Amino acid sequence: MLHQASFARKAFIVGNYLFLISLSLLCLLPLVQVLSISFSSSSAASAGLVQLLPVDFTFSSYAYIMQKKEFIASFLVTLQRFGLGFLISMSLAVLSAYPLSKEQKDLKGRSVYAWFFVFTILFSGGLIPTYMVVSQTGLVDTIWALVIPGAVSVFNVILLLNFFRGLPKEVEESAFMDGAGHWTVLCRMILPMSMPVLATVALFTMVFHWNSWFDGLIYMNFPQNYPLSTYLQLMVINSNPMKTDPNHLSGILEISERTTRSAQIFLGALPILIVYPFLQRFFVKGIVLGSVKG
Repeated sequence: MLHQASFARKAFIVGNYLFLISLSLLCLLPLVQVLSISFSSSSAASAGLVQLLPVDFTFSSYAYIMQKKEFIASFLVTLQRFGLGFLISMSLAVLSAYPLSKEQKDLKGRSVYAWFFVFTILFSGGLIPTYMVVSQTGLVDTIWALVIPGAVSVFNVILLLNFFRGLPKEVEESAFMDGAGHWTVLCRMILPMSMPVLATVALFTMVFHWNSWFDGLIYMNFPQNYPLSTYLQLMVINSNPMKTDPNHLSGILEISERTTRSAQIFLGALPILIVYPFLQRFFVKGIVLGSVKG
């Protein structure tokens, strides 16, 4: 307890808390400012008057965004990618990790398969060969170009593999003695006991598919096929995406390039911000248990 600790220990604990609080504020304050700008008027945002609280509070930027077909289309593409990518990536990660978690006597050639996965971490074909494969298989300008190339994350497989190897072997042996097969053991015993690491891998997978923008840029030739992150990336680097938009002329006093950008960036990050608190309690336990044992 703190009152029984030495002075040096107390000083370390207080300093550690202050450091972590400061680090948290450095991560949180930029997001708060982006949110405040999105709720502020055009004149206040352009004049640089917005700090941590909105100035001349208004929903005009969000109302304008909801009328933009490009934003809605990219959001729907991201939802489609998110759903397909999450199911496929999680399924392939579990189905890859379960057999690799067995001993050499249970799975002949296990070490060869494991090193095959590790090799892909150290070496890759590169951007151009990868694009040629995606192009020659006819995946360009389809949702599958965003899902299939990155469907298997070796890092996630390793986390699951090591976690599965740390589970009690007696549980599986008793199930096999009762006549259960591998599918029954995996679905009814292994997965229910692996919720911490599954939540961790699920979080990694969701963040990857929601935030990935580069693959949409190189695999999609038409703007209507861009995922949300690619659309936001192009919007941010564009000098003034609203200057030729006739819909903006009627509300030019209420919204601006800066306020609409801030609103779109916040809406793009909002789903992950909502999901993360529900999974973060599994995060530390899952990643530690899945990475310690080799």
